[in-house]
Parts: sequence; C-alpha cells; structure tokens
Amino acid sequence: MAENCTHDCSTCGESCAERSAFQKEPLNKLSSVKKVIAVVSGKGGVGKSLVTSMLAVLSRRKGFETAVLDADVTGPSIPKVFGLKQRAEGSDLGIFPVISKTGVKVMSLNLLLENDTDPVVWRGPVIAGTVKQFWTDVVWDKVDYMFVDMPPGTGDVPLTVFQSLPVDGIIIVTSPQELVSMIVEKAVKMAELMNVPVLGIVENMAYFECDNCGKKHYIYGESDVKKTAAAHGVKHTAQIPVRPDIASVCDKGLIELFEGNWLDELSDAIE
Repeated sequence: MAENCTHDCSTCGESCAERSAFQKEPLNKLSSVKKVIAVVSGKGGVGKSLVTSMLAVLSRRKGFETAVLDADVTGPSIPKVFGLKQRAEGSDLGIFPVISKTGVKVMSLNLLLENDTDPVVWRGPVIAGTVKQFWTDVVWDKVDYMFVDMPPGTGDVPLTVFQSLPVDGIIIVTSPQELVSMIVEKAVKMAELMNVPVLGIVENMAYFECDNCGKKHYIYGESDVKKTAAAHGVKHTAQIPVRPDIASVCDKGLIELFEGNWLDELSDAIE
C-alpha cells in the first residue's frame, strides 16, 4: 500500500496488493445497475431490513426500476417482508431475481434454500463469496436503484460489498437507545475509508404517537439524531415511530402497502 493511500484505486497509479482487492466485480453481461445504495447499521435488531424495504418501495412507487440485494446471508428477512415464497430460478444466462407484486426485483439466500427456516452455518469467506455472486451471477435487468441490505457491523460481508460493488452511498439505521456517537462514527469512518458518502441517518422506533391526542412520546428519551448527524456532516435524517401497523405489514409480507411519509425526504435525497 502506498504511504498516502486514499483507498480510491480509480485515481491511483500504484501497483499494490490492496489495489487488486478494491477492484469492482463485473456485473452479469445481461445486467444493468445505475445506482447502488447500501443500508448499514452498527448493531442488529434496529430495523435495517425495514428501512431497506421501505426505501425500495418508495423508489418503485416513483416509477423507478428497483432491486433489493439481501446481503444479510445469515439473517435474510427481505423475502418475508415482501411476501415472496417462490424459489429463484436460473439458466445458462445466470440467476433470475424474484419479482415482488409491485415489480421490485429481489435476490436473497432464502430464495435459494429448500426451506426458508434452514440455518446458514457458513464461515465468513463463504458468506462473502455468496454476496459477491449475487452481484456477478444474477441477471439484474435495467435497474435504476439497487438497495443492499447489509449485515450489521463492519465485518467480512460489509467489506466485501464496499470493495466489490460500486456503492454510491450509504444509509445508516439506528435506534434511540444505541444512537451514540461511537456507533454512528464507526459506520461513518468505514464509509470514509471506502470513499463512499453517507446520505442519511434513519432513527427507527424513535417515538410513539398517541392515537387520541397525537402527541409524540419519546419512549427512550428525547432524540438527538439531528445533533449526531450534524456532528458528522450528514445532511439528511429521518425518524420512524413505533407503530403496530408497520410490524403487521412486515409479518404479513405486505410491506408494499405501507402508509407513511417518514422516509419521503430521504428518498428524494437519494435521487
């Protein structure tokens, strides 16, 4: 590695081991993907898959060809949220994603398993290789926006995605009880290391809104998501409340029917 390496191999003339590791993987010859947005989190259970699905639904509602690549191999929940039960099929041309009711293209390991409850007991390199194949071997036909549902943390798979896919930006998902500068800063620093901009921070389960009076109750204390975002130079933030109907549409596989404007501004910013 060069002494003053910026990790942006496209602007570097040096020859080093790290350079080959950062080369982007080619798409299937029949594929076309314009923009790739990775959705990340510092820890599990904060609603990353929910945000990924909602952003994909909003993009599709605007008329864009939209796809979701489920990179959370050991905890894939995207097919269930979209109500997808059929298996993905393939041919000599590649693997074909499963299409949701409204036209969102989805690829997830659960769409390849015989039973969606079968555990994936694989080591990190195998999991990372599978995610890479979801990019190289799947036929992503004329996709405007691809949302990548990442596993939590900064381990093998997130590193593989950043190194192998042309990620245009990331969305950080958090929840109030763990919205501290350390957690967000880890994600921000990884994005900076990979030369990828942070497009926004989404705080899930931010508050509960009373049905009778409409008052917002901050169950975990007053939110400081805007303050945290400002400290790291992130322009866009969003908050999703605690609502039974959100959980209901996810459990029923009807995320494409969700109603709410919580992510509208962030969706516009992604464009």
